[in-house]
Amino acid sequence: MLELVGILLFAALIGASIALHELGHLLPAKRFGVKVTDYMIGFGPTLWSTRRGETRYGLKAIPVGGYIRMIGMLPPGPDGTSRPMSTGRFGAMIDDARRAAAEEVVPGEESRAFYRLPVRRRLVVMLGGPVMNLLLAFVLFAIVLVGIGLPEPTLQVRAVVACTPSASQSTEPLPSGACPTGTEASPAVVAGIVAGDVILAIDGVPATSWDEATAWIRAHAGVSAVFTIDRAGGVVDVPVVIATAERPVLDEQGNPTEEIVTAGYVGLSPEFDFVAQPWSSVPAYMWDITARSAVALLTLPVKLYDLVTGTLIGGEERAADSPVSVVGVSRIGGEVAAMDEPLEAKVATFLGLAASLNLFLFLFNLLPILPLDGGHVASALYEGARRRLAALRGRPDPGPVDTARLLPVAYVVAGALLLMGVVVIWADLVKPISLG
Repeated sequence: MLELVGILLFAALIGASIALHELGHLLPAKRFGVKVTDYMIGFGPTLWSTRRGETRYGLKAIPVGGYIRMIGMLPPGPDGTSRPMSTGRFGAMIDDARRAAAEEVVPGEESRAFYRLPVRRRLVVMLGGPVMNLLLAFVLFAIVLVGIGLPEPTLQVRAVVACTPSASQSTEPLPSGACPTGTEASPAVVAGIVAGDVILAIDGVPATSWDEATAWIRAHAGVSAVFTIDRAGGVVDVPVVIATAERPVLDEQGNPTEEIVTAGYVGLSPEFDFVAQPWSSVPAYMWDITARSAVALLTLPVKLYDLVTGTLIGGEERAADSPVSVVGVSRIGGEVAAMDEPLEAKVATFLGLAASLNLFLFLFNLLPILPLDGGHVASALYEGARRRLAALRGRPDPGPVDTARLLPVAYVVAGALLLMGVVVIWADLVKPISLG
């Protein structure tokens, strides 16, 4: 039940992100006098719509994006008209698109066409959507960092690991309760440390943090030490013989790498407390996530290839960092809701996931290719530069860029994005990513 609630909530959050993205385009367009005929969430058949003034607002059947329709998105041809100017299949496509765009502009509303806006205003309209995703990501990250806080390990023991691990053996005991061959009971089990104990000191030195205590243990393999523990309000001294174990080296995010080192080991897992962060931490945190999202965006084609050839065709396990669709990310949201974790941990994970998604959408929509927002931004910047250069050379205004000529590229990109969406949705259905 909780998983279903989580899926629905995250789907609603994705819908809100799409709606706000399109609102980021709608508001400046209306403010600058552009006629907006449609504001739609989703694609395909219309499920519901209503008209307010000159704009129709509605929901469509396929909730994988949205759009607003502005009149005059394509300027007339180089001769200033929408008459056929090209030959061939692509030429006919371009001429048909110009003609359809011209038909949207009724007599008397020519000044309200999108292409008539100054370059700087077109930039504001087209950047409004991605910027809205960026602002939403900032708000969500701020709620997580400042309102909830980041989880930090405490000195209270949450769980005791049963067996001392090796590079090739699991720490999970056998069904009989014994440790697998080649391993033995962990020092924590032998010493009688239990969940709920709080480490006060090690060998008489006060323990100030879990990281400090862990670093001391890893550096003292084979040493006998006395752990001073607060147990249910009473202080006890527990002798512990620190084991020598093969442990993975952790990366900057705390994830295990393939490198193995020999270090001290006791077998304790900490409780976590959420510690509120200062407002100043939000930009730095977002910058770190942005850098990782940019790397993910650049490697998207490779990961998509691996998903198809390795997972869908080759039957391999799906990588945790493989591309994911709205279906998959909603499912992950449901899994977060169903986790056996404190409510604040679920909310922090849920909102952090939504914030990361919006940050990725911000970057993705800035790619300088049509039909993405970044393609329109690139066209406007090129037009502005061309006009500035003509003015400096004393030449006539070259007029708007003929973006209709880029439509074949836009159609190819749109088709590729559609195909990618179908592939990833299928992967999310047959081989979903699991947090477990």
